[in-house]
Amino acid sequence: MPDFILVIDEGTTSTRAVVYDGNFVEVALAQEEVALLYPADGWVEQNGEEIWSRTLSVCRTVIAKAGGADRIAAIGITNQRETTLVWERTTGKPIAPAIIWQDRRTAAACDALKANGHEAAAQDETGLLLDPYFSGTKIGWVLDNVAGARASAEAGELAFGTVDTFLLWRLTGGKVHATDVTNASRTMLFRLGLGKDGGWSAQMAGILQVPSSLLPDVKPSAADYGTTDPALFGRAIPICSVLGDQQSALVGQGCLKPGQAKVTFGTGAFLVANTGEVRPASNNRLLGTMGYALPGADAMALEGSIFNAGTVIKWLRDDLKLIQSADESAAAAASLPDNGGIYMVPAFTGLGAPHWSAEARGLISGLTRAATSAHLVRAGLESVAYQTHDLLAAFAGDGAPIAELRVDGGMVANDWLMQFLADVCALPVLRPDYREMTALGAAAAAAMQLGWLTATDWAARAVPGKRFEPGMNSEVRAGLLKGWYTALGRALA
Repeated sequence: MPDFILVIDEGTTSTRAVVYDGNFVEVALAQEEVALLYPADGWVEQNGEEIWSRTLSVCRTVIAKAGGADRIAAIGITNQRETTLVWERTTGKPIAPAIIWQDRRTAAACDALKANGHEAAAQDETGLLLDPYFSGTKIGWVLDNVAGARASAEAGELAFGTVDTFLLWRLTGGKVHATDVTNASRTMLFRLGLGKDGGWSAQMAGILQVPSSLLPDVKPSAADYGTTDPALFGRAIPICSVLGDQQSALVGQGCLKPGQAKVTFGTGAFLVANTGEVRPASNNRLLGTMGYALPGADAMALEGSIFNAGTVIKWLRDDLKLIQSADESAAAAASLPDNGGIYMVPAFTGLGAPHWSAEARGLISGLTRAATSAHLVRAGLESVAYQTHDLLAAFAGDGAPIAELRVDGGMVANDWLMQFLADVCALPVLRPDYREMTALGAAAAAAMQLGWLTATDWAARAVPGKRFEPGMNSEVRAGLLKGWYTALGRALA
């Protein structure tokens, strides 16, 4: 009898498959890296075929570990958001590399739209700002830079999708062209709202010159997304949930009540607060987005996005060779009595919320001859906490103060960073023992679609973990933040 849920967790740097039992205990896991390509300054790409082949590989691996496809009751999908693919409907082959959410190649196009007075309309309609981060201008770039693409799109021969949509197309043998509300709300083409109040925006499609024939159907996060092609895994398996990774972590953390919030520290860092039925509006350049659409439970959310968090440690490890593993960063930071006045602003691909500067680039300030590799590693870790502090200040400014931080993602294993985060933000930090909240959220949504549990059940479950309490002297905190704002101002200049 099928009693397991398989989750595809397609992230920015790797694809994972996780199998859970009915009690949401991890049964099997497989992970493979997907290469990021940097063909020009500010450009970030991946090979769509590699995304698919790696995903297929990890799924087959965990299905075998779990005892075969007959044990899998459903599949859930959670994915890197905003990443843009356009493919041929007849072959399913992408016509261009996947343009990753971090990519900044459409900065000039966004500036032109702003100059023409479109940002206020975009924010009012979609909850988003005009920025290269989102899918809309990426679609336009593909149509305008691949020979014949715009004509093919207008003829209905091409399909657009974020990564979830591309995987759904491939998993179902081209039978399903769909996305969920959370991913749709990150395209800059979706009218923000619950139920019938939301949907594809003809206004934004016109502004961004995106043919409506490209767009997928929009479904709830927990829904019938068809079944897999039987040839892939040996039987047709129902696909029962789709969520963008940050909203999936919101569900995984059980933040199903207005006012609850989580921050995920992965490649970037993403702070998301549940606003329930209240349509979020920001005066501090935060984003309104869909939180989730589950059986009997829909919500919108307010979000702030940091573009570079885990990428900082990856850069220190892989490119500068200052550490051999991410685990060494905590010891390096703890070996110093203080940061030595050294600050890093990791604007490798610009700065996200609340600054939204596509042109900003990274810098390290305060260097002296006494600086060591440990100082640079510590500065990299500290930068993540400072950026989170700035997001929290923006949330409070928008009338959405946060009383505690629920954290997840790869970086939260670092105890030094979690304590520094609590100290700098002057908030308690709650870290669950099981930290893969992105995958867990998609599993929970699939279970709700199967009728195994309700949203109320999920929100009420106990989550064991560790709590970090703030303990830093307020004058020390103020001094650290003063140094950060000085460095930040230089990067923004």
